This record gives sequence, structure tokens and C-alpha cells, in this order.
Amino acid sequence: MTMPHYLKIEALRMLRNKRYVIFVVAFPLAFYLLYANLYGDQTDQATGTPAAVILMVSMGAYGALAASIMSTAVPWAQERQSGWLRQLQITPLPGWMIIVTKLLAALVLVLPALLLVVLAAVLTQHVSLSVGQWAALIPAMWAGTIPFAALGLAIGSLARPDTAQPVAMISMFGLALLGGLWFPVDMLPETMRTIAHALPSYDYASIGWEIVAGHTPSGSSVAGILGWAVVLGGLAIFAYRRATVRA
Repeated sequence: MTMPHYLKIEALRMLRNKRYVIFVVAFPLAFYLLYANLYGDQTDQATGTPAAVILMVSMGAYGALAASIMSTAVPWAQERQSGWLRQLQITPLPGWMIIVTKLLAALVLVLPALLLVVLAAVLTQHVSLSVGQWAALIPAMWAGTIPFAALGLAIGSLARPDTAQPVAMISMFGLALLGGLWFPVDMLPETMRTIAHALPSYDYASIGWEIVAGHTPSGSSVAGILGWAVVLGGLAIFAYRRATVRA
């Protein structure tokens, strides 16, 4: 089995998954359309950014975050239980390539959730950004999901399939809620605001919010998402090695 063939199998399998389509593609799109129709004509007083644009980043970030976790955690746990991991170990694919392929497949599956929200924003709310902003926003939000894909792999390596699903969903909704993707962080109690600022989901969305406001992403947001990528990537590698030994 070659790496491109394995990547194709992973992507096609998830695109047929109803859980992926509902929670990752349909929910963010529906939430955006609902919130944009309710609040889209408002403007953020601090930055002057239209609410429809901020919501586009928030719901796009939620969809991308959900896609990266849901496309790795449960499938990986199921593969461990079914013996697919053992089959992969006897193929010519080295262990690092299996992990990289999983991450690449997650990145591929992020795009539908992210781009559909962007398309809805452009078509229904007439969101318009400069070429430079679009060129910075889409790649940043795409690549920024790597820490969440790594988290999904760690969950899938450490938990059984029946446990991995609720853990993945709690992680997905918790990161979205506390990270300010559903509600502005300023609305949260002080303790929860402090927690929010430490989460990768907040750093991830902040990069997008800053780009659409016409600002260069802050060093703290970029450093935060990179730091979480290293930490969660290391956890994913450790968890995979542990799962491999058990397999």
C-alpha cells in the first residue's frame, strides 16, 4: 500500500460517515446561517468588523476543529479494535508515515466544513475581503487545525471506540464553547475567560479574527497554536507508540 492510496481510503471513508456530515459539515453551516441572520448586520465596536465576518471565522473555525477531531479520534480507535492497525504494521508503510497520512487526511476533510461556511458568508451575507486577507485567512485556518487532529489521534490511540466517541465530542464542544467560537469570550465569567485564553481553540480563532479585522495575527496567538501543535503532536506520537506496543 502506498501513502497516496492510504490517504484516498481515509478521505473516502470519512466522507461516507454520517456523523462527519452532520456534526462537521451541516452544524457549522446551519449555525452560521442562523446567527448571521440574527446578528449579521451588527458591527463589532472594538474593531469595526461586521458581525457576519466575525461569525464566518467563528463557525468556520468550529467546523474545521470538529472535522480534525472527528475524522481522527473515533476511526483510529475503531481501527485499533478491528485489527486494521496490526494490518498497517505489516505493510511497507513506516509508523511515522501512518501518522502523517492520518494528519493529511484530517486536513483534507477540514476543507469542506471550512469552505462551505465561507461560501455561505459570501453568498448570503455578501462578505467581502481583500485578496490578501483571503490569501492569509484560508491557509491559516486550514493549517491551524493540526493541533486538533493530533488531539484526535491521541484520543483514538488511548481510548476504546465506545469511549473515544464521547471523549471526542466533549473535547470538540468544550473547545468550541470555551474558546469563544459560539459566544464571545467577554460574555464568560472571569475564571472561564482565563481558561479560554489558554486554549488552542481561542488562539486558532483569534488568528482568523485578527486577519479579517485587517491586523497581523498577534505573536501570542501564533506562538500559542504552534506550542499546542508541539504538545499535542508529542502526545499523539506517544499514544500511537503505546497503542502499537499493545497491538
